[in-house]
Amino acid sequence: MSPHRNRRRRISRHLRDIHDYAYRATRRRRERAKAPPHAIAHHRRGVGRQFAKIRAAGVGGLMAFLAVLGPGLLAGLSDDDPAGITTYSILGTDHGYKLLWIIPASTLLLVYFHLIAVRIGAASNKGFVAVIRERWGRGFGYAAVIGLMLANFGTICAEYAGISAAASLVHIPSWISTPLAGVLICVVVVLGSFHRVEAILLVISSTLALYIVDGVLAGPDWSQVLHYSVIPHFPVTPEGWIAIAATLGTTLAPWGLAFIQSYAVDKKITVTDLKWERVDVVLGSVLTGVIGLAIAVACAATLHPAGTHITDARDAALALRPLAGSFATLLFGVGLLGASLLAAAIVPLATAYSIAEGIGEPASLDLDSRHYQHFYGAFVGLNVLAVSVVSLPGLPLIPLIYASQVVNAVLLPLHVVALQILASDPTVVGSAKPGKFSLALGWVGVGLIIACVGALVVSWVLG
Repeated sequence: MSPHRNRRRRISRHLRDIHDYAYRATRRRRERAKAPPHAIAHHRRGVGRQFAKIRAAGVGGLMAFLAVLGPGLLAGLSDDDPAGITTYSILGTDHGYKLLWIIPASTLLLVYFHLIAVRIGAASNKGFVAVIRERWGRGFGYAAVIGLMLANFGTICAEYAGISAAASLVHIPSWISTPLAGVLICVVVVLGSFHRVEAILLVISSTLALYIVDGVLAGPDWSQVLHYSVIPHFPVTPEGWIAIAATLGTTLAPWGLAFIQSYAVDKKITVTDLKWERVDVVLGSVLTGVIGLAIAVACAATLHPAGTHITDARDAALALRPLAGSFATLLFGVGLLGASLLAAAIVPLATAYSIAEGIGEPASLDLDSRHYQHFYGAFVGLNVLAVSVVSLPGLPLIPLIYASQVVNAVLLPLHVVALQILASDPTVVGSAKPGKFSLALGWVGVGLIIACVGALVVSWVLG
């Protein structure tokens, strides 16, 4: 037998021993505590506590990366939700190539603040609202929960509206598509273990790659795409500034920042894992920016020269048919459905994490839904309410979604300021505190976010 095969067998035996040891240890702890049976799945996924043992067993860097893969990809790609797709589509349709630079700029901010959120979660072993509650008291924790609930509910409705819009492209009515999607999402999350839920969400997120194909099919002027993506050109109209602020807000959403921190904690990411988790975060953020850029480019190359005006992602998909062909419309529609399904799972999950953390209850995808009703009850309740709202005929969804974006605009500066303060507090992050240069860059980013949100608020007031 070859030495290489012997080595593989030894590694497999080591991993099996780790699995068995973790399972027995978990069962003994729960038996001693007389805790109710629940679905502990982390020992199957090989995350967090097993990371160092897996590395010590001789497994290479690829296995180490796969053990932490997920938070960055899911948090990043879920930002390309129906509201994001609509924003990128309007950016390209109304302004052509000229404002493309805001997407790479927003992507850089997304990388930084997602890394900061993961660092705080890994160092404190607590989600965003849990850290707020511990650092500043229950009152601030409850305020954070209420703010996120108000903003996120409108966003969840927008996700189900995206599912309805995608289904309507093949003439499936909303009263069928949205309840069906809601039932499927709830079944997967409530009955599935951590690693199974994560695997399904990662598969769904892969459909977003179709937008990259759409961008290429549109036949853009690549020299202009490169020029306007790298060199900022500032708008001369209020509508242009609104587009910039909206693009920043949809790329760097408060619920995404809350989700990545709570999800990293749920996955047992530790400070020692940050080396590989950075790759996950950067990969997810860059893919988010590339997909957003592809959507804007597709619309800039086709809809902008034709003088087309759109109000949502469905309009963009339909408008592409005579200009870029029915195949482009199909890709846009399938991508919209995948994005909507992903975000319809992620945004309620982010909100359920925050609600449970705010009231001091356990929050994890590995909790047994029979005994930990607060977390799963919040998740199911949010989905049921959103499906009910979207399914009702003639209900004015736009004011609700618009109001949620106003709350998001107010929450974003508060959220990133809180992250910066927490990241610089040794009592929260300990030895994982970022360097002074990194924190200084973060405050520059906070200033840019406040300036963009301020411009958006001024435009709302004057408008």
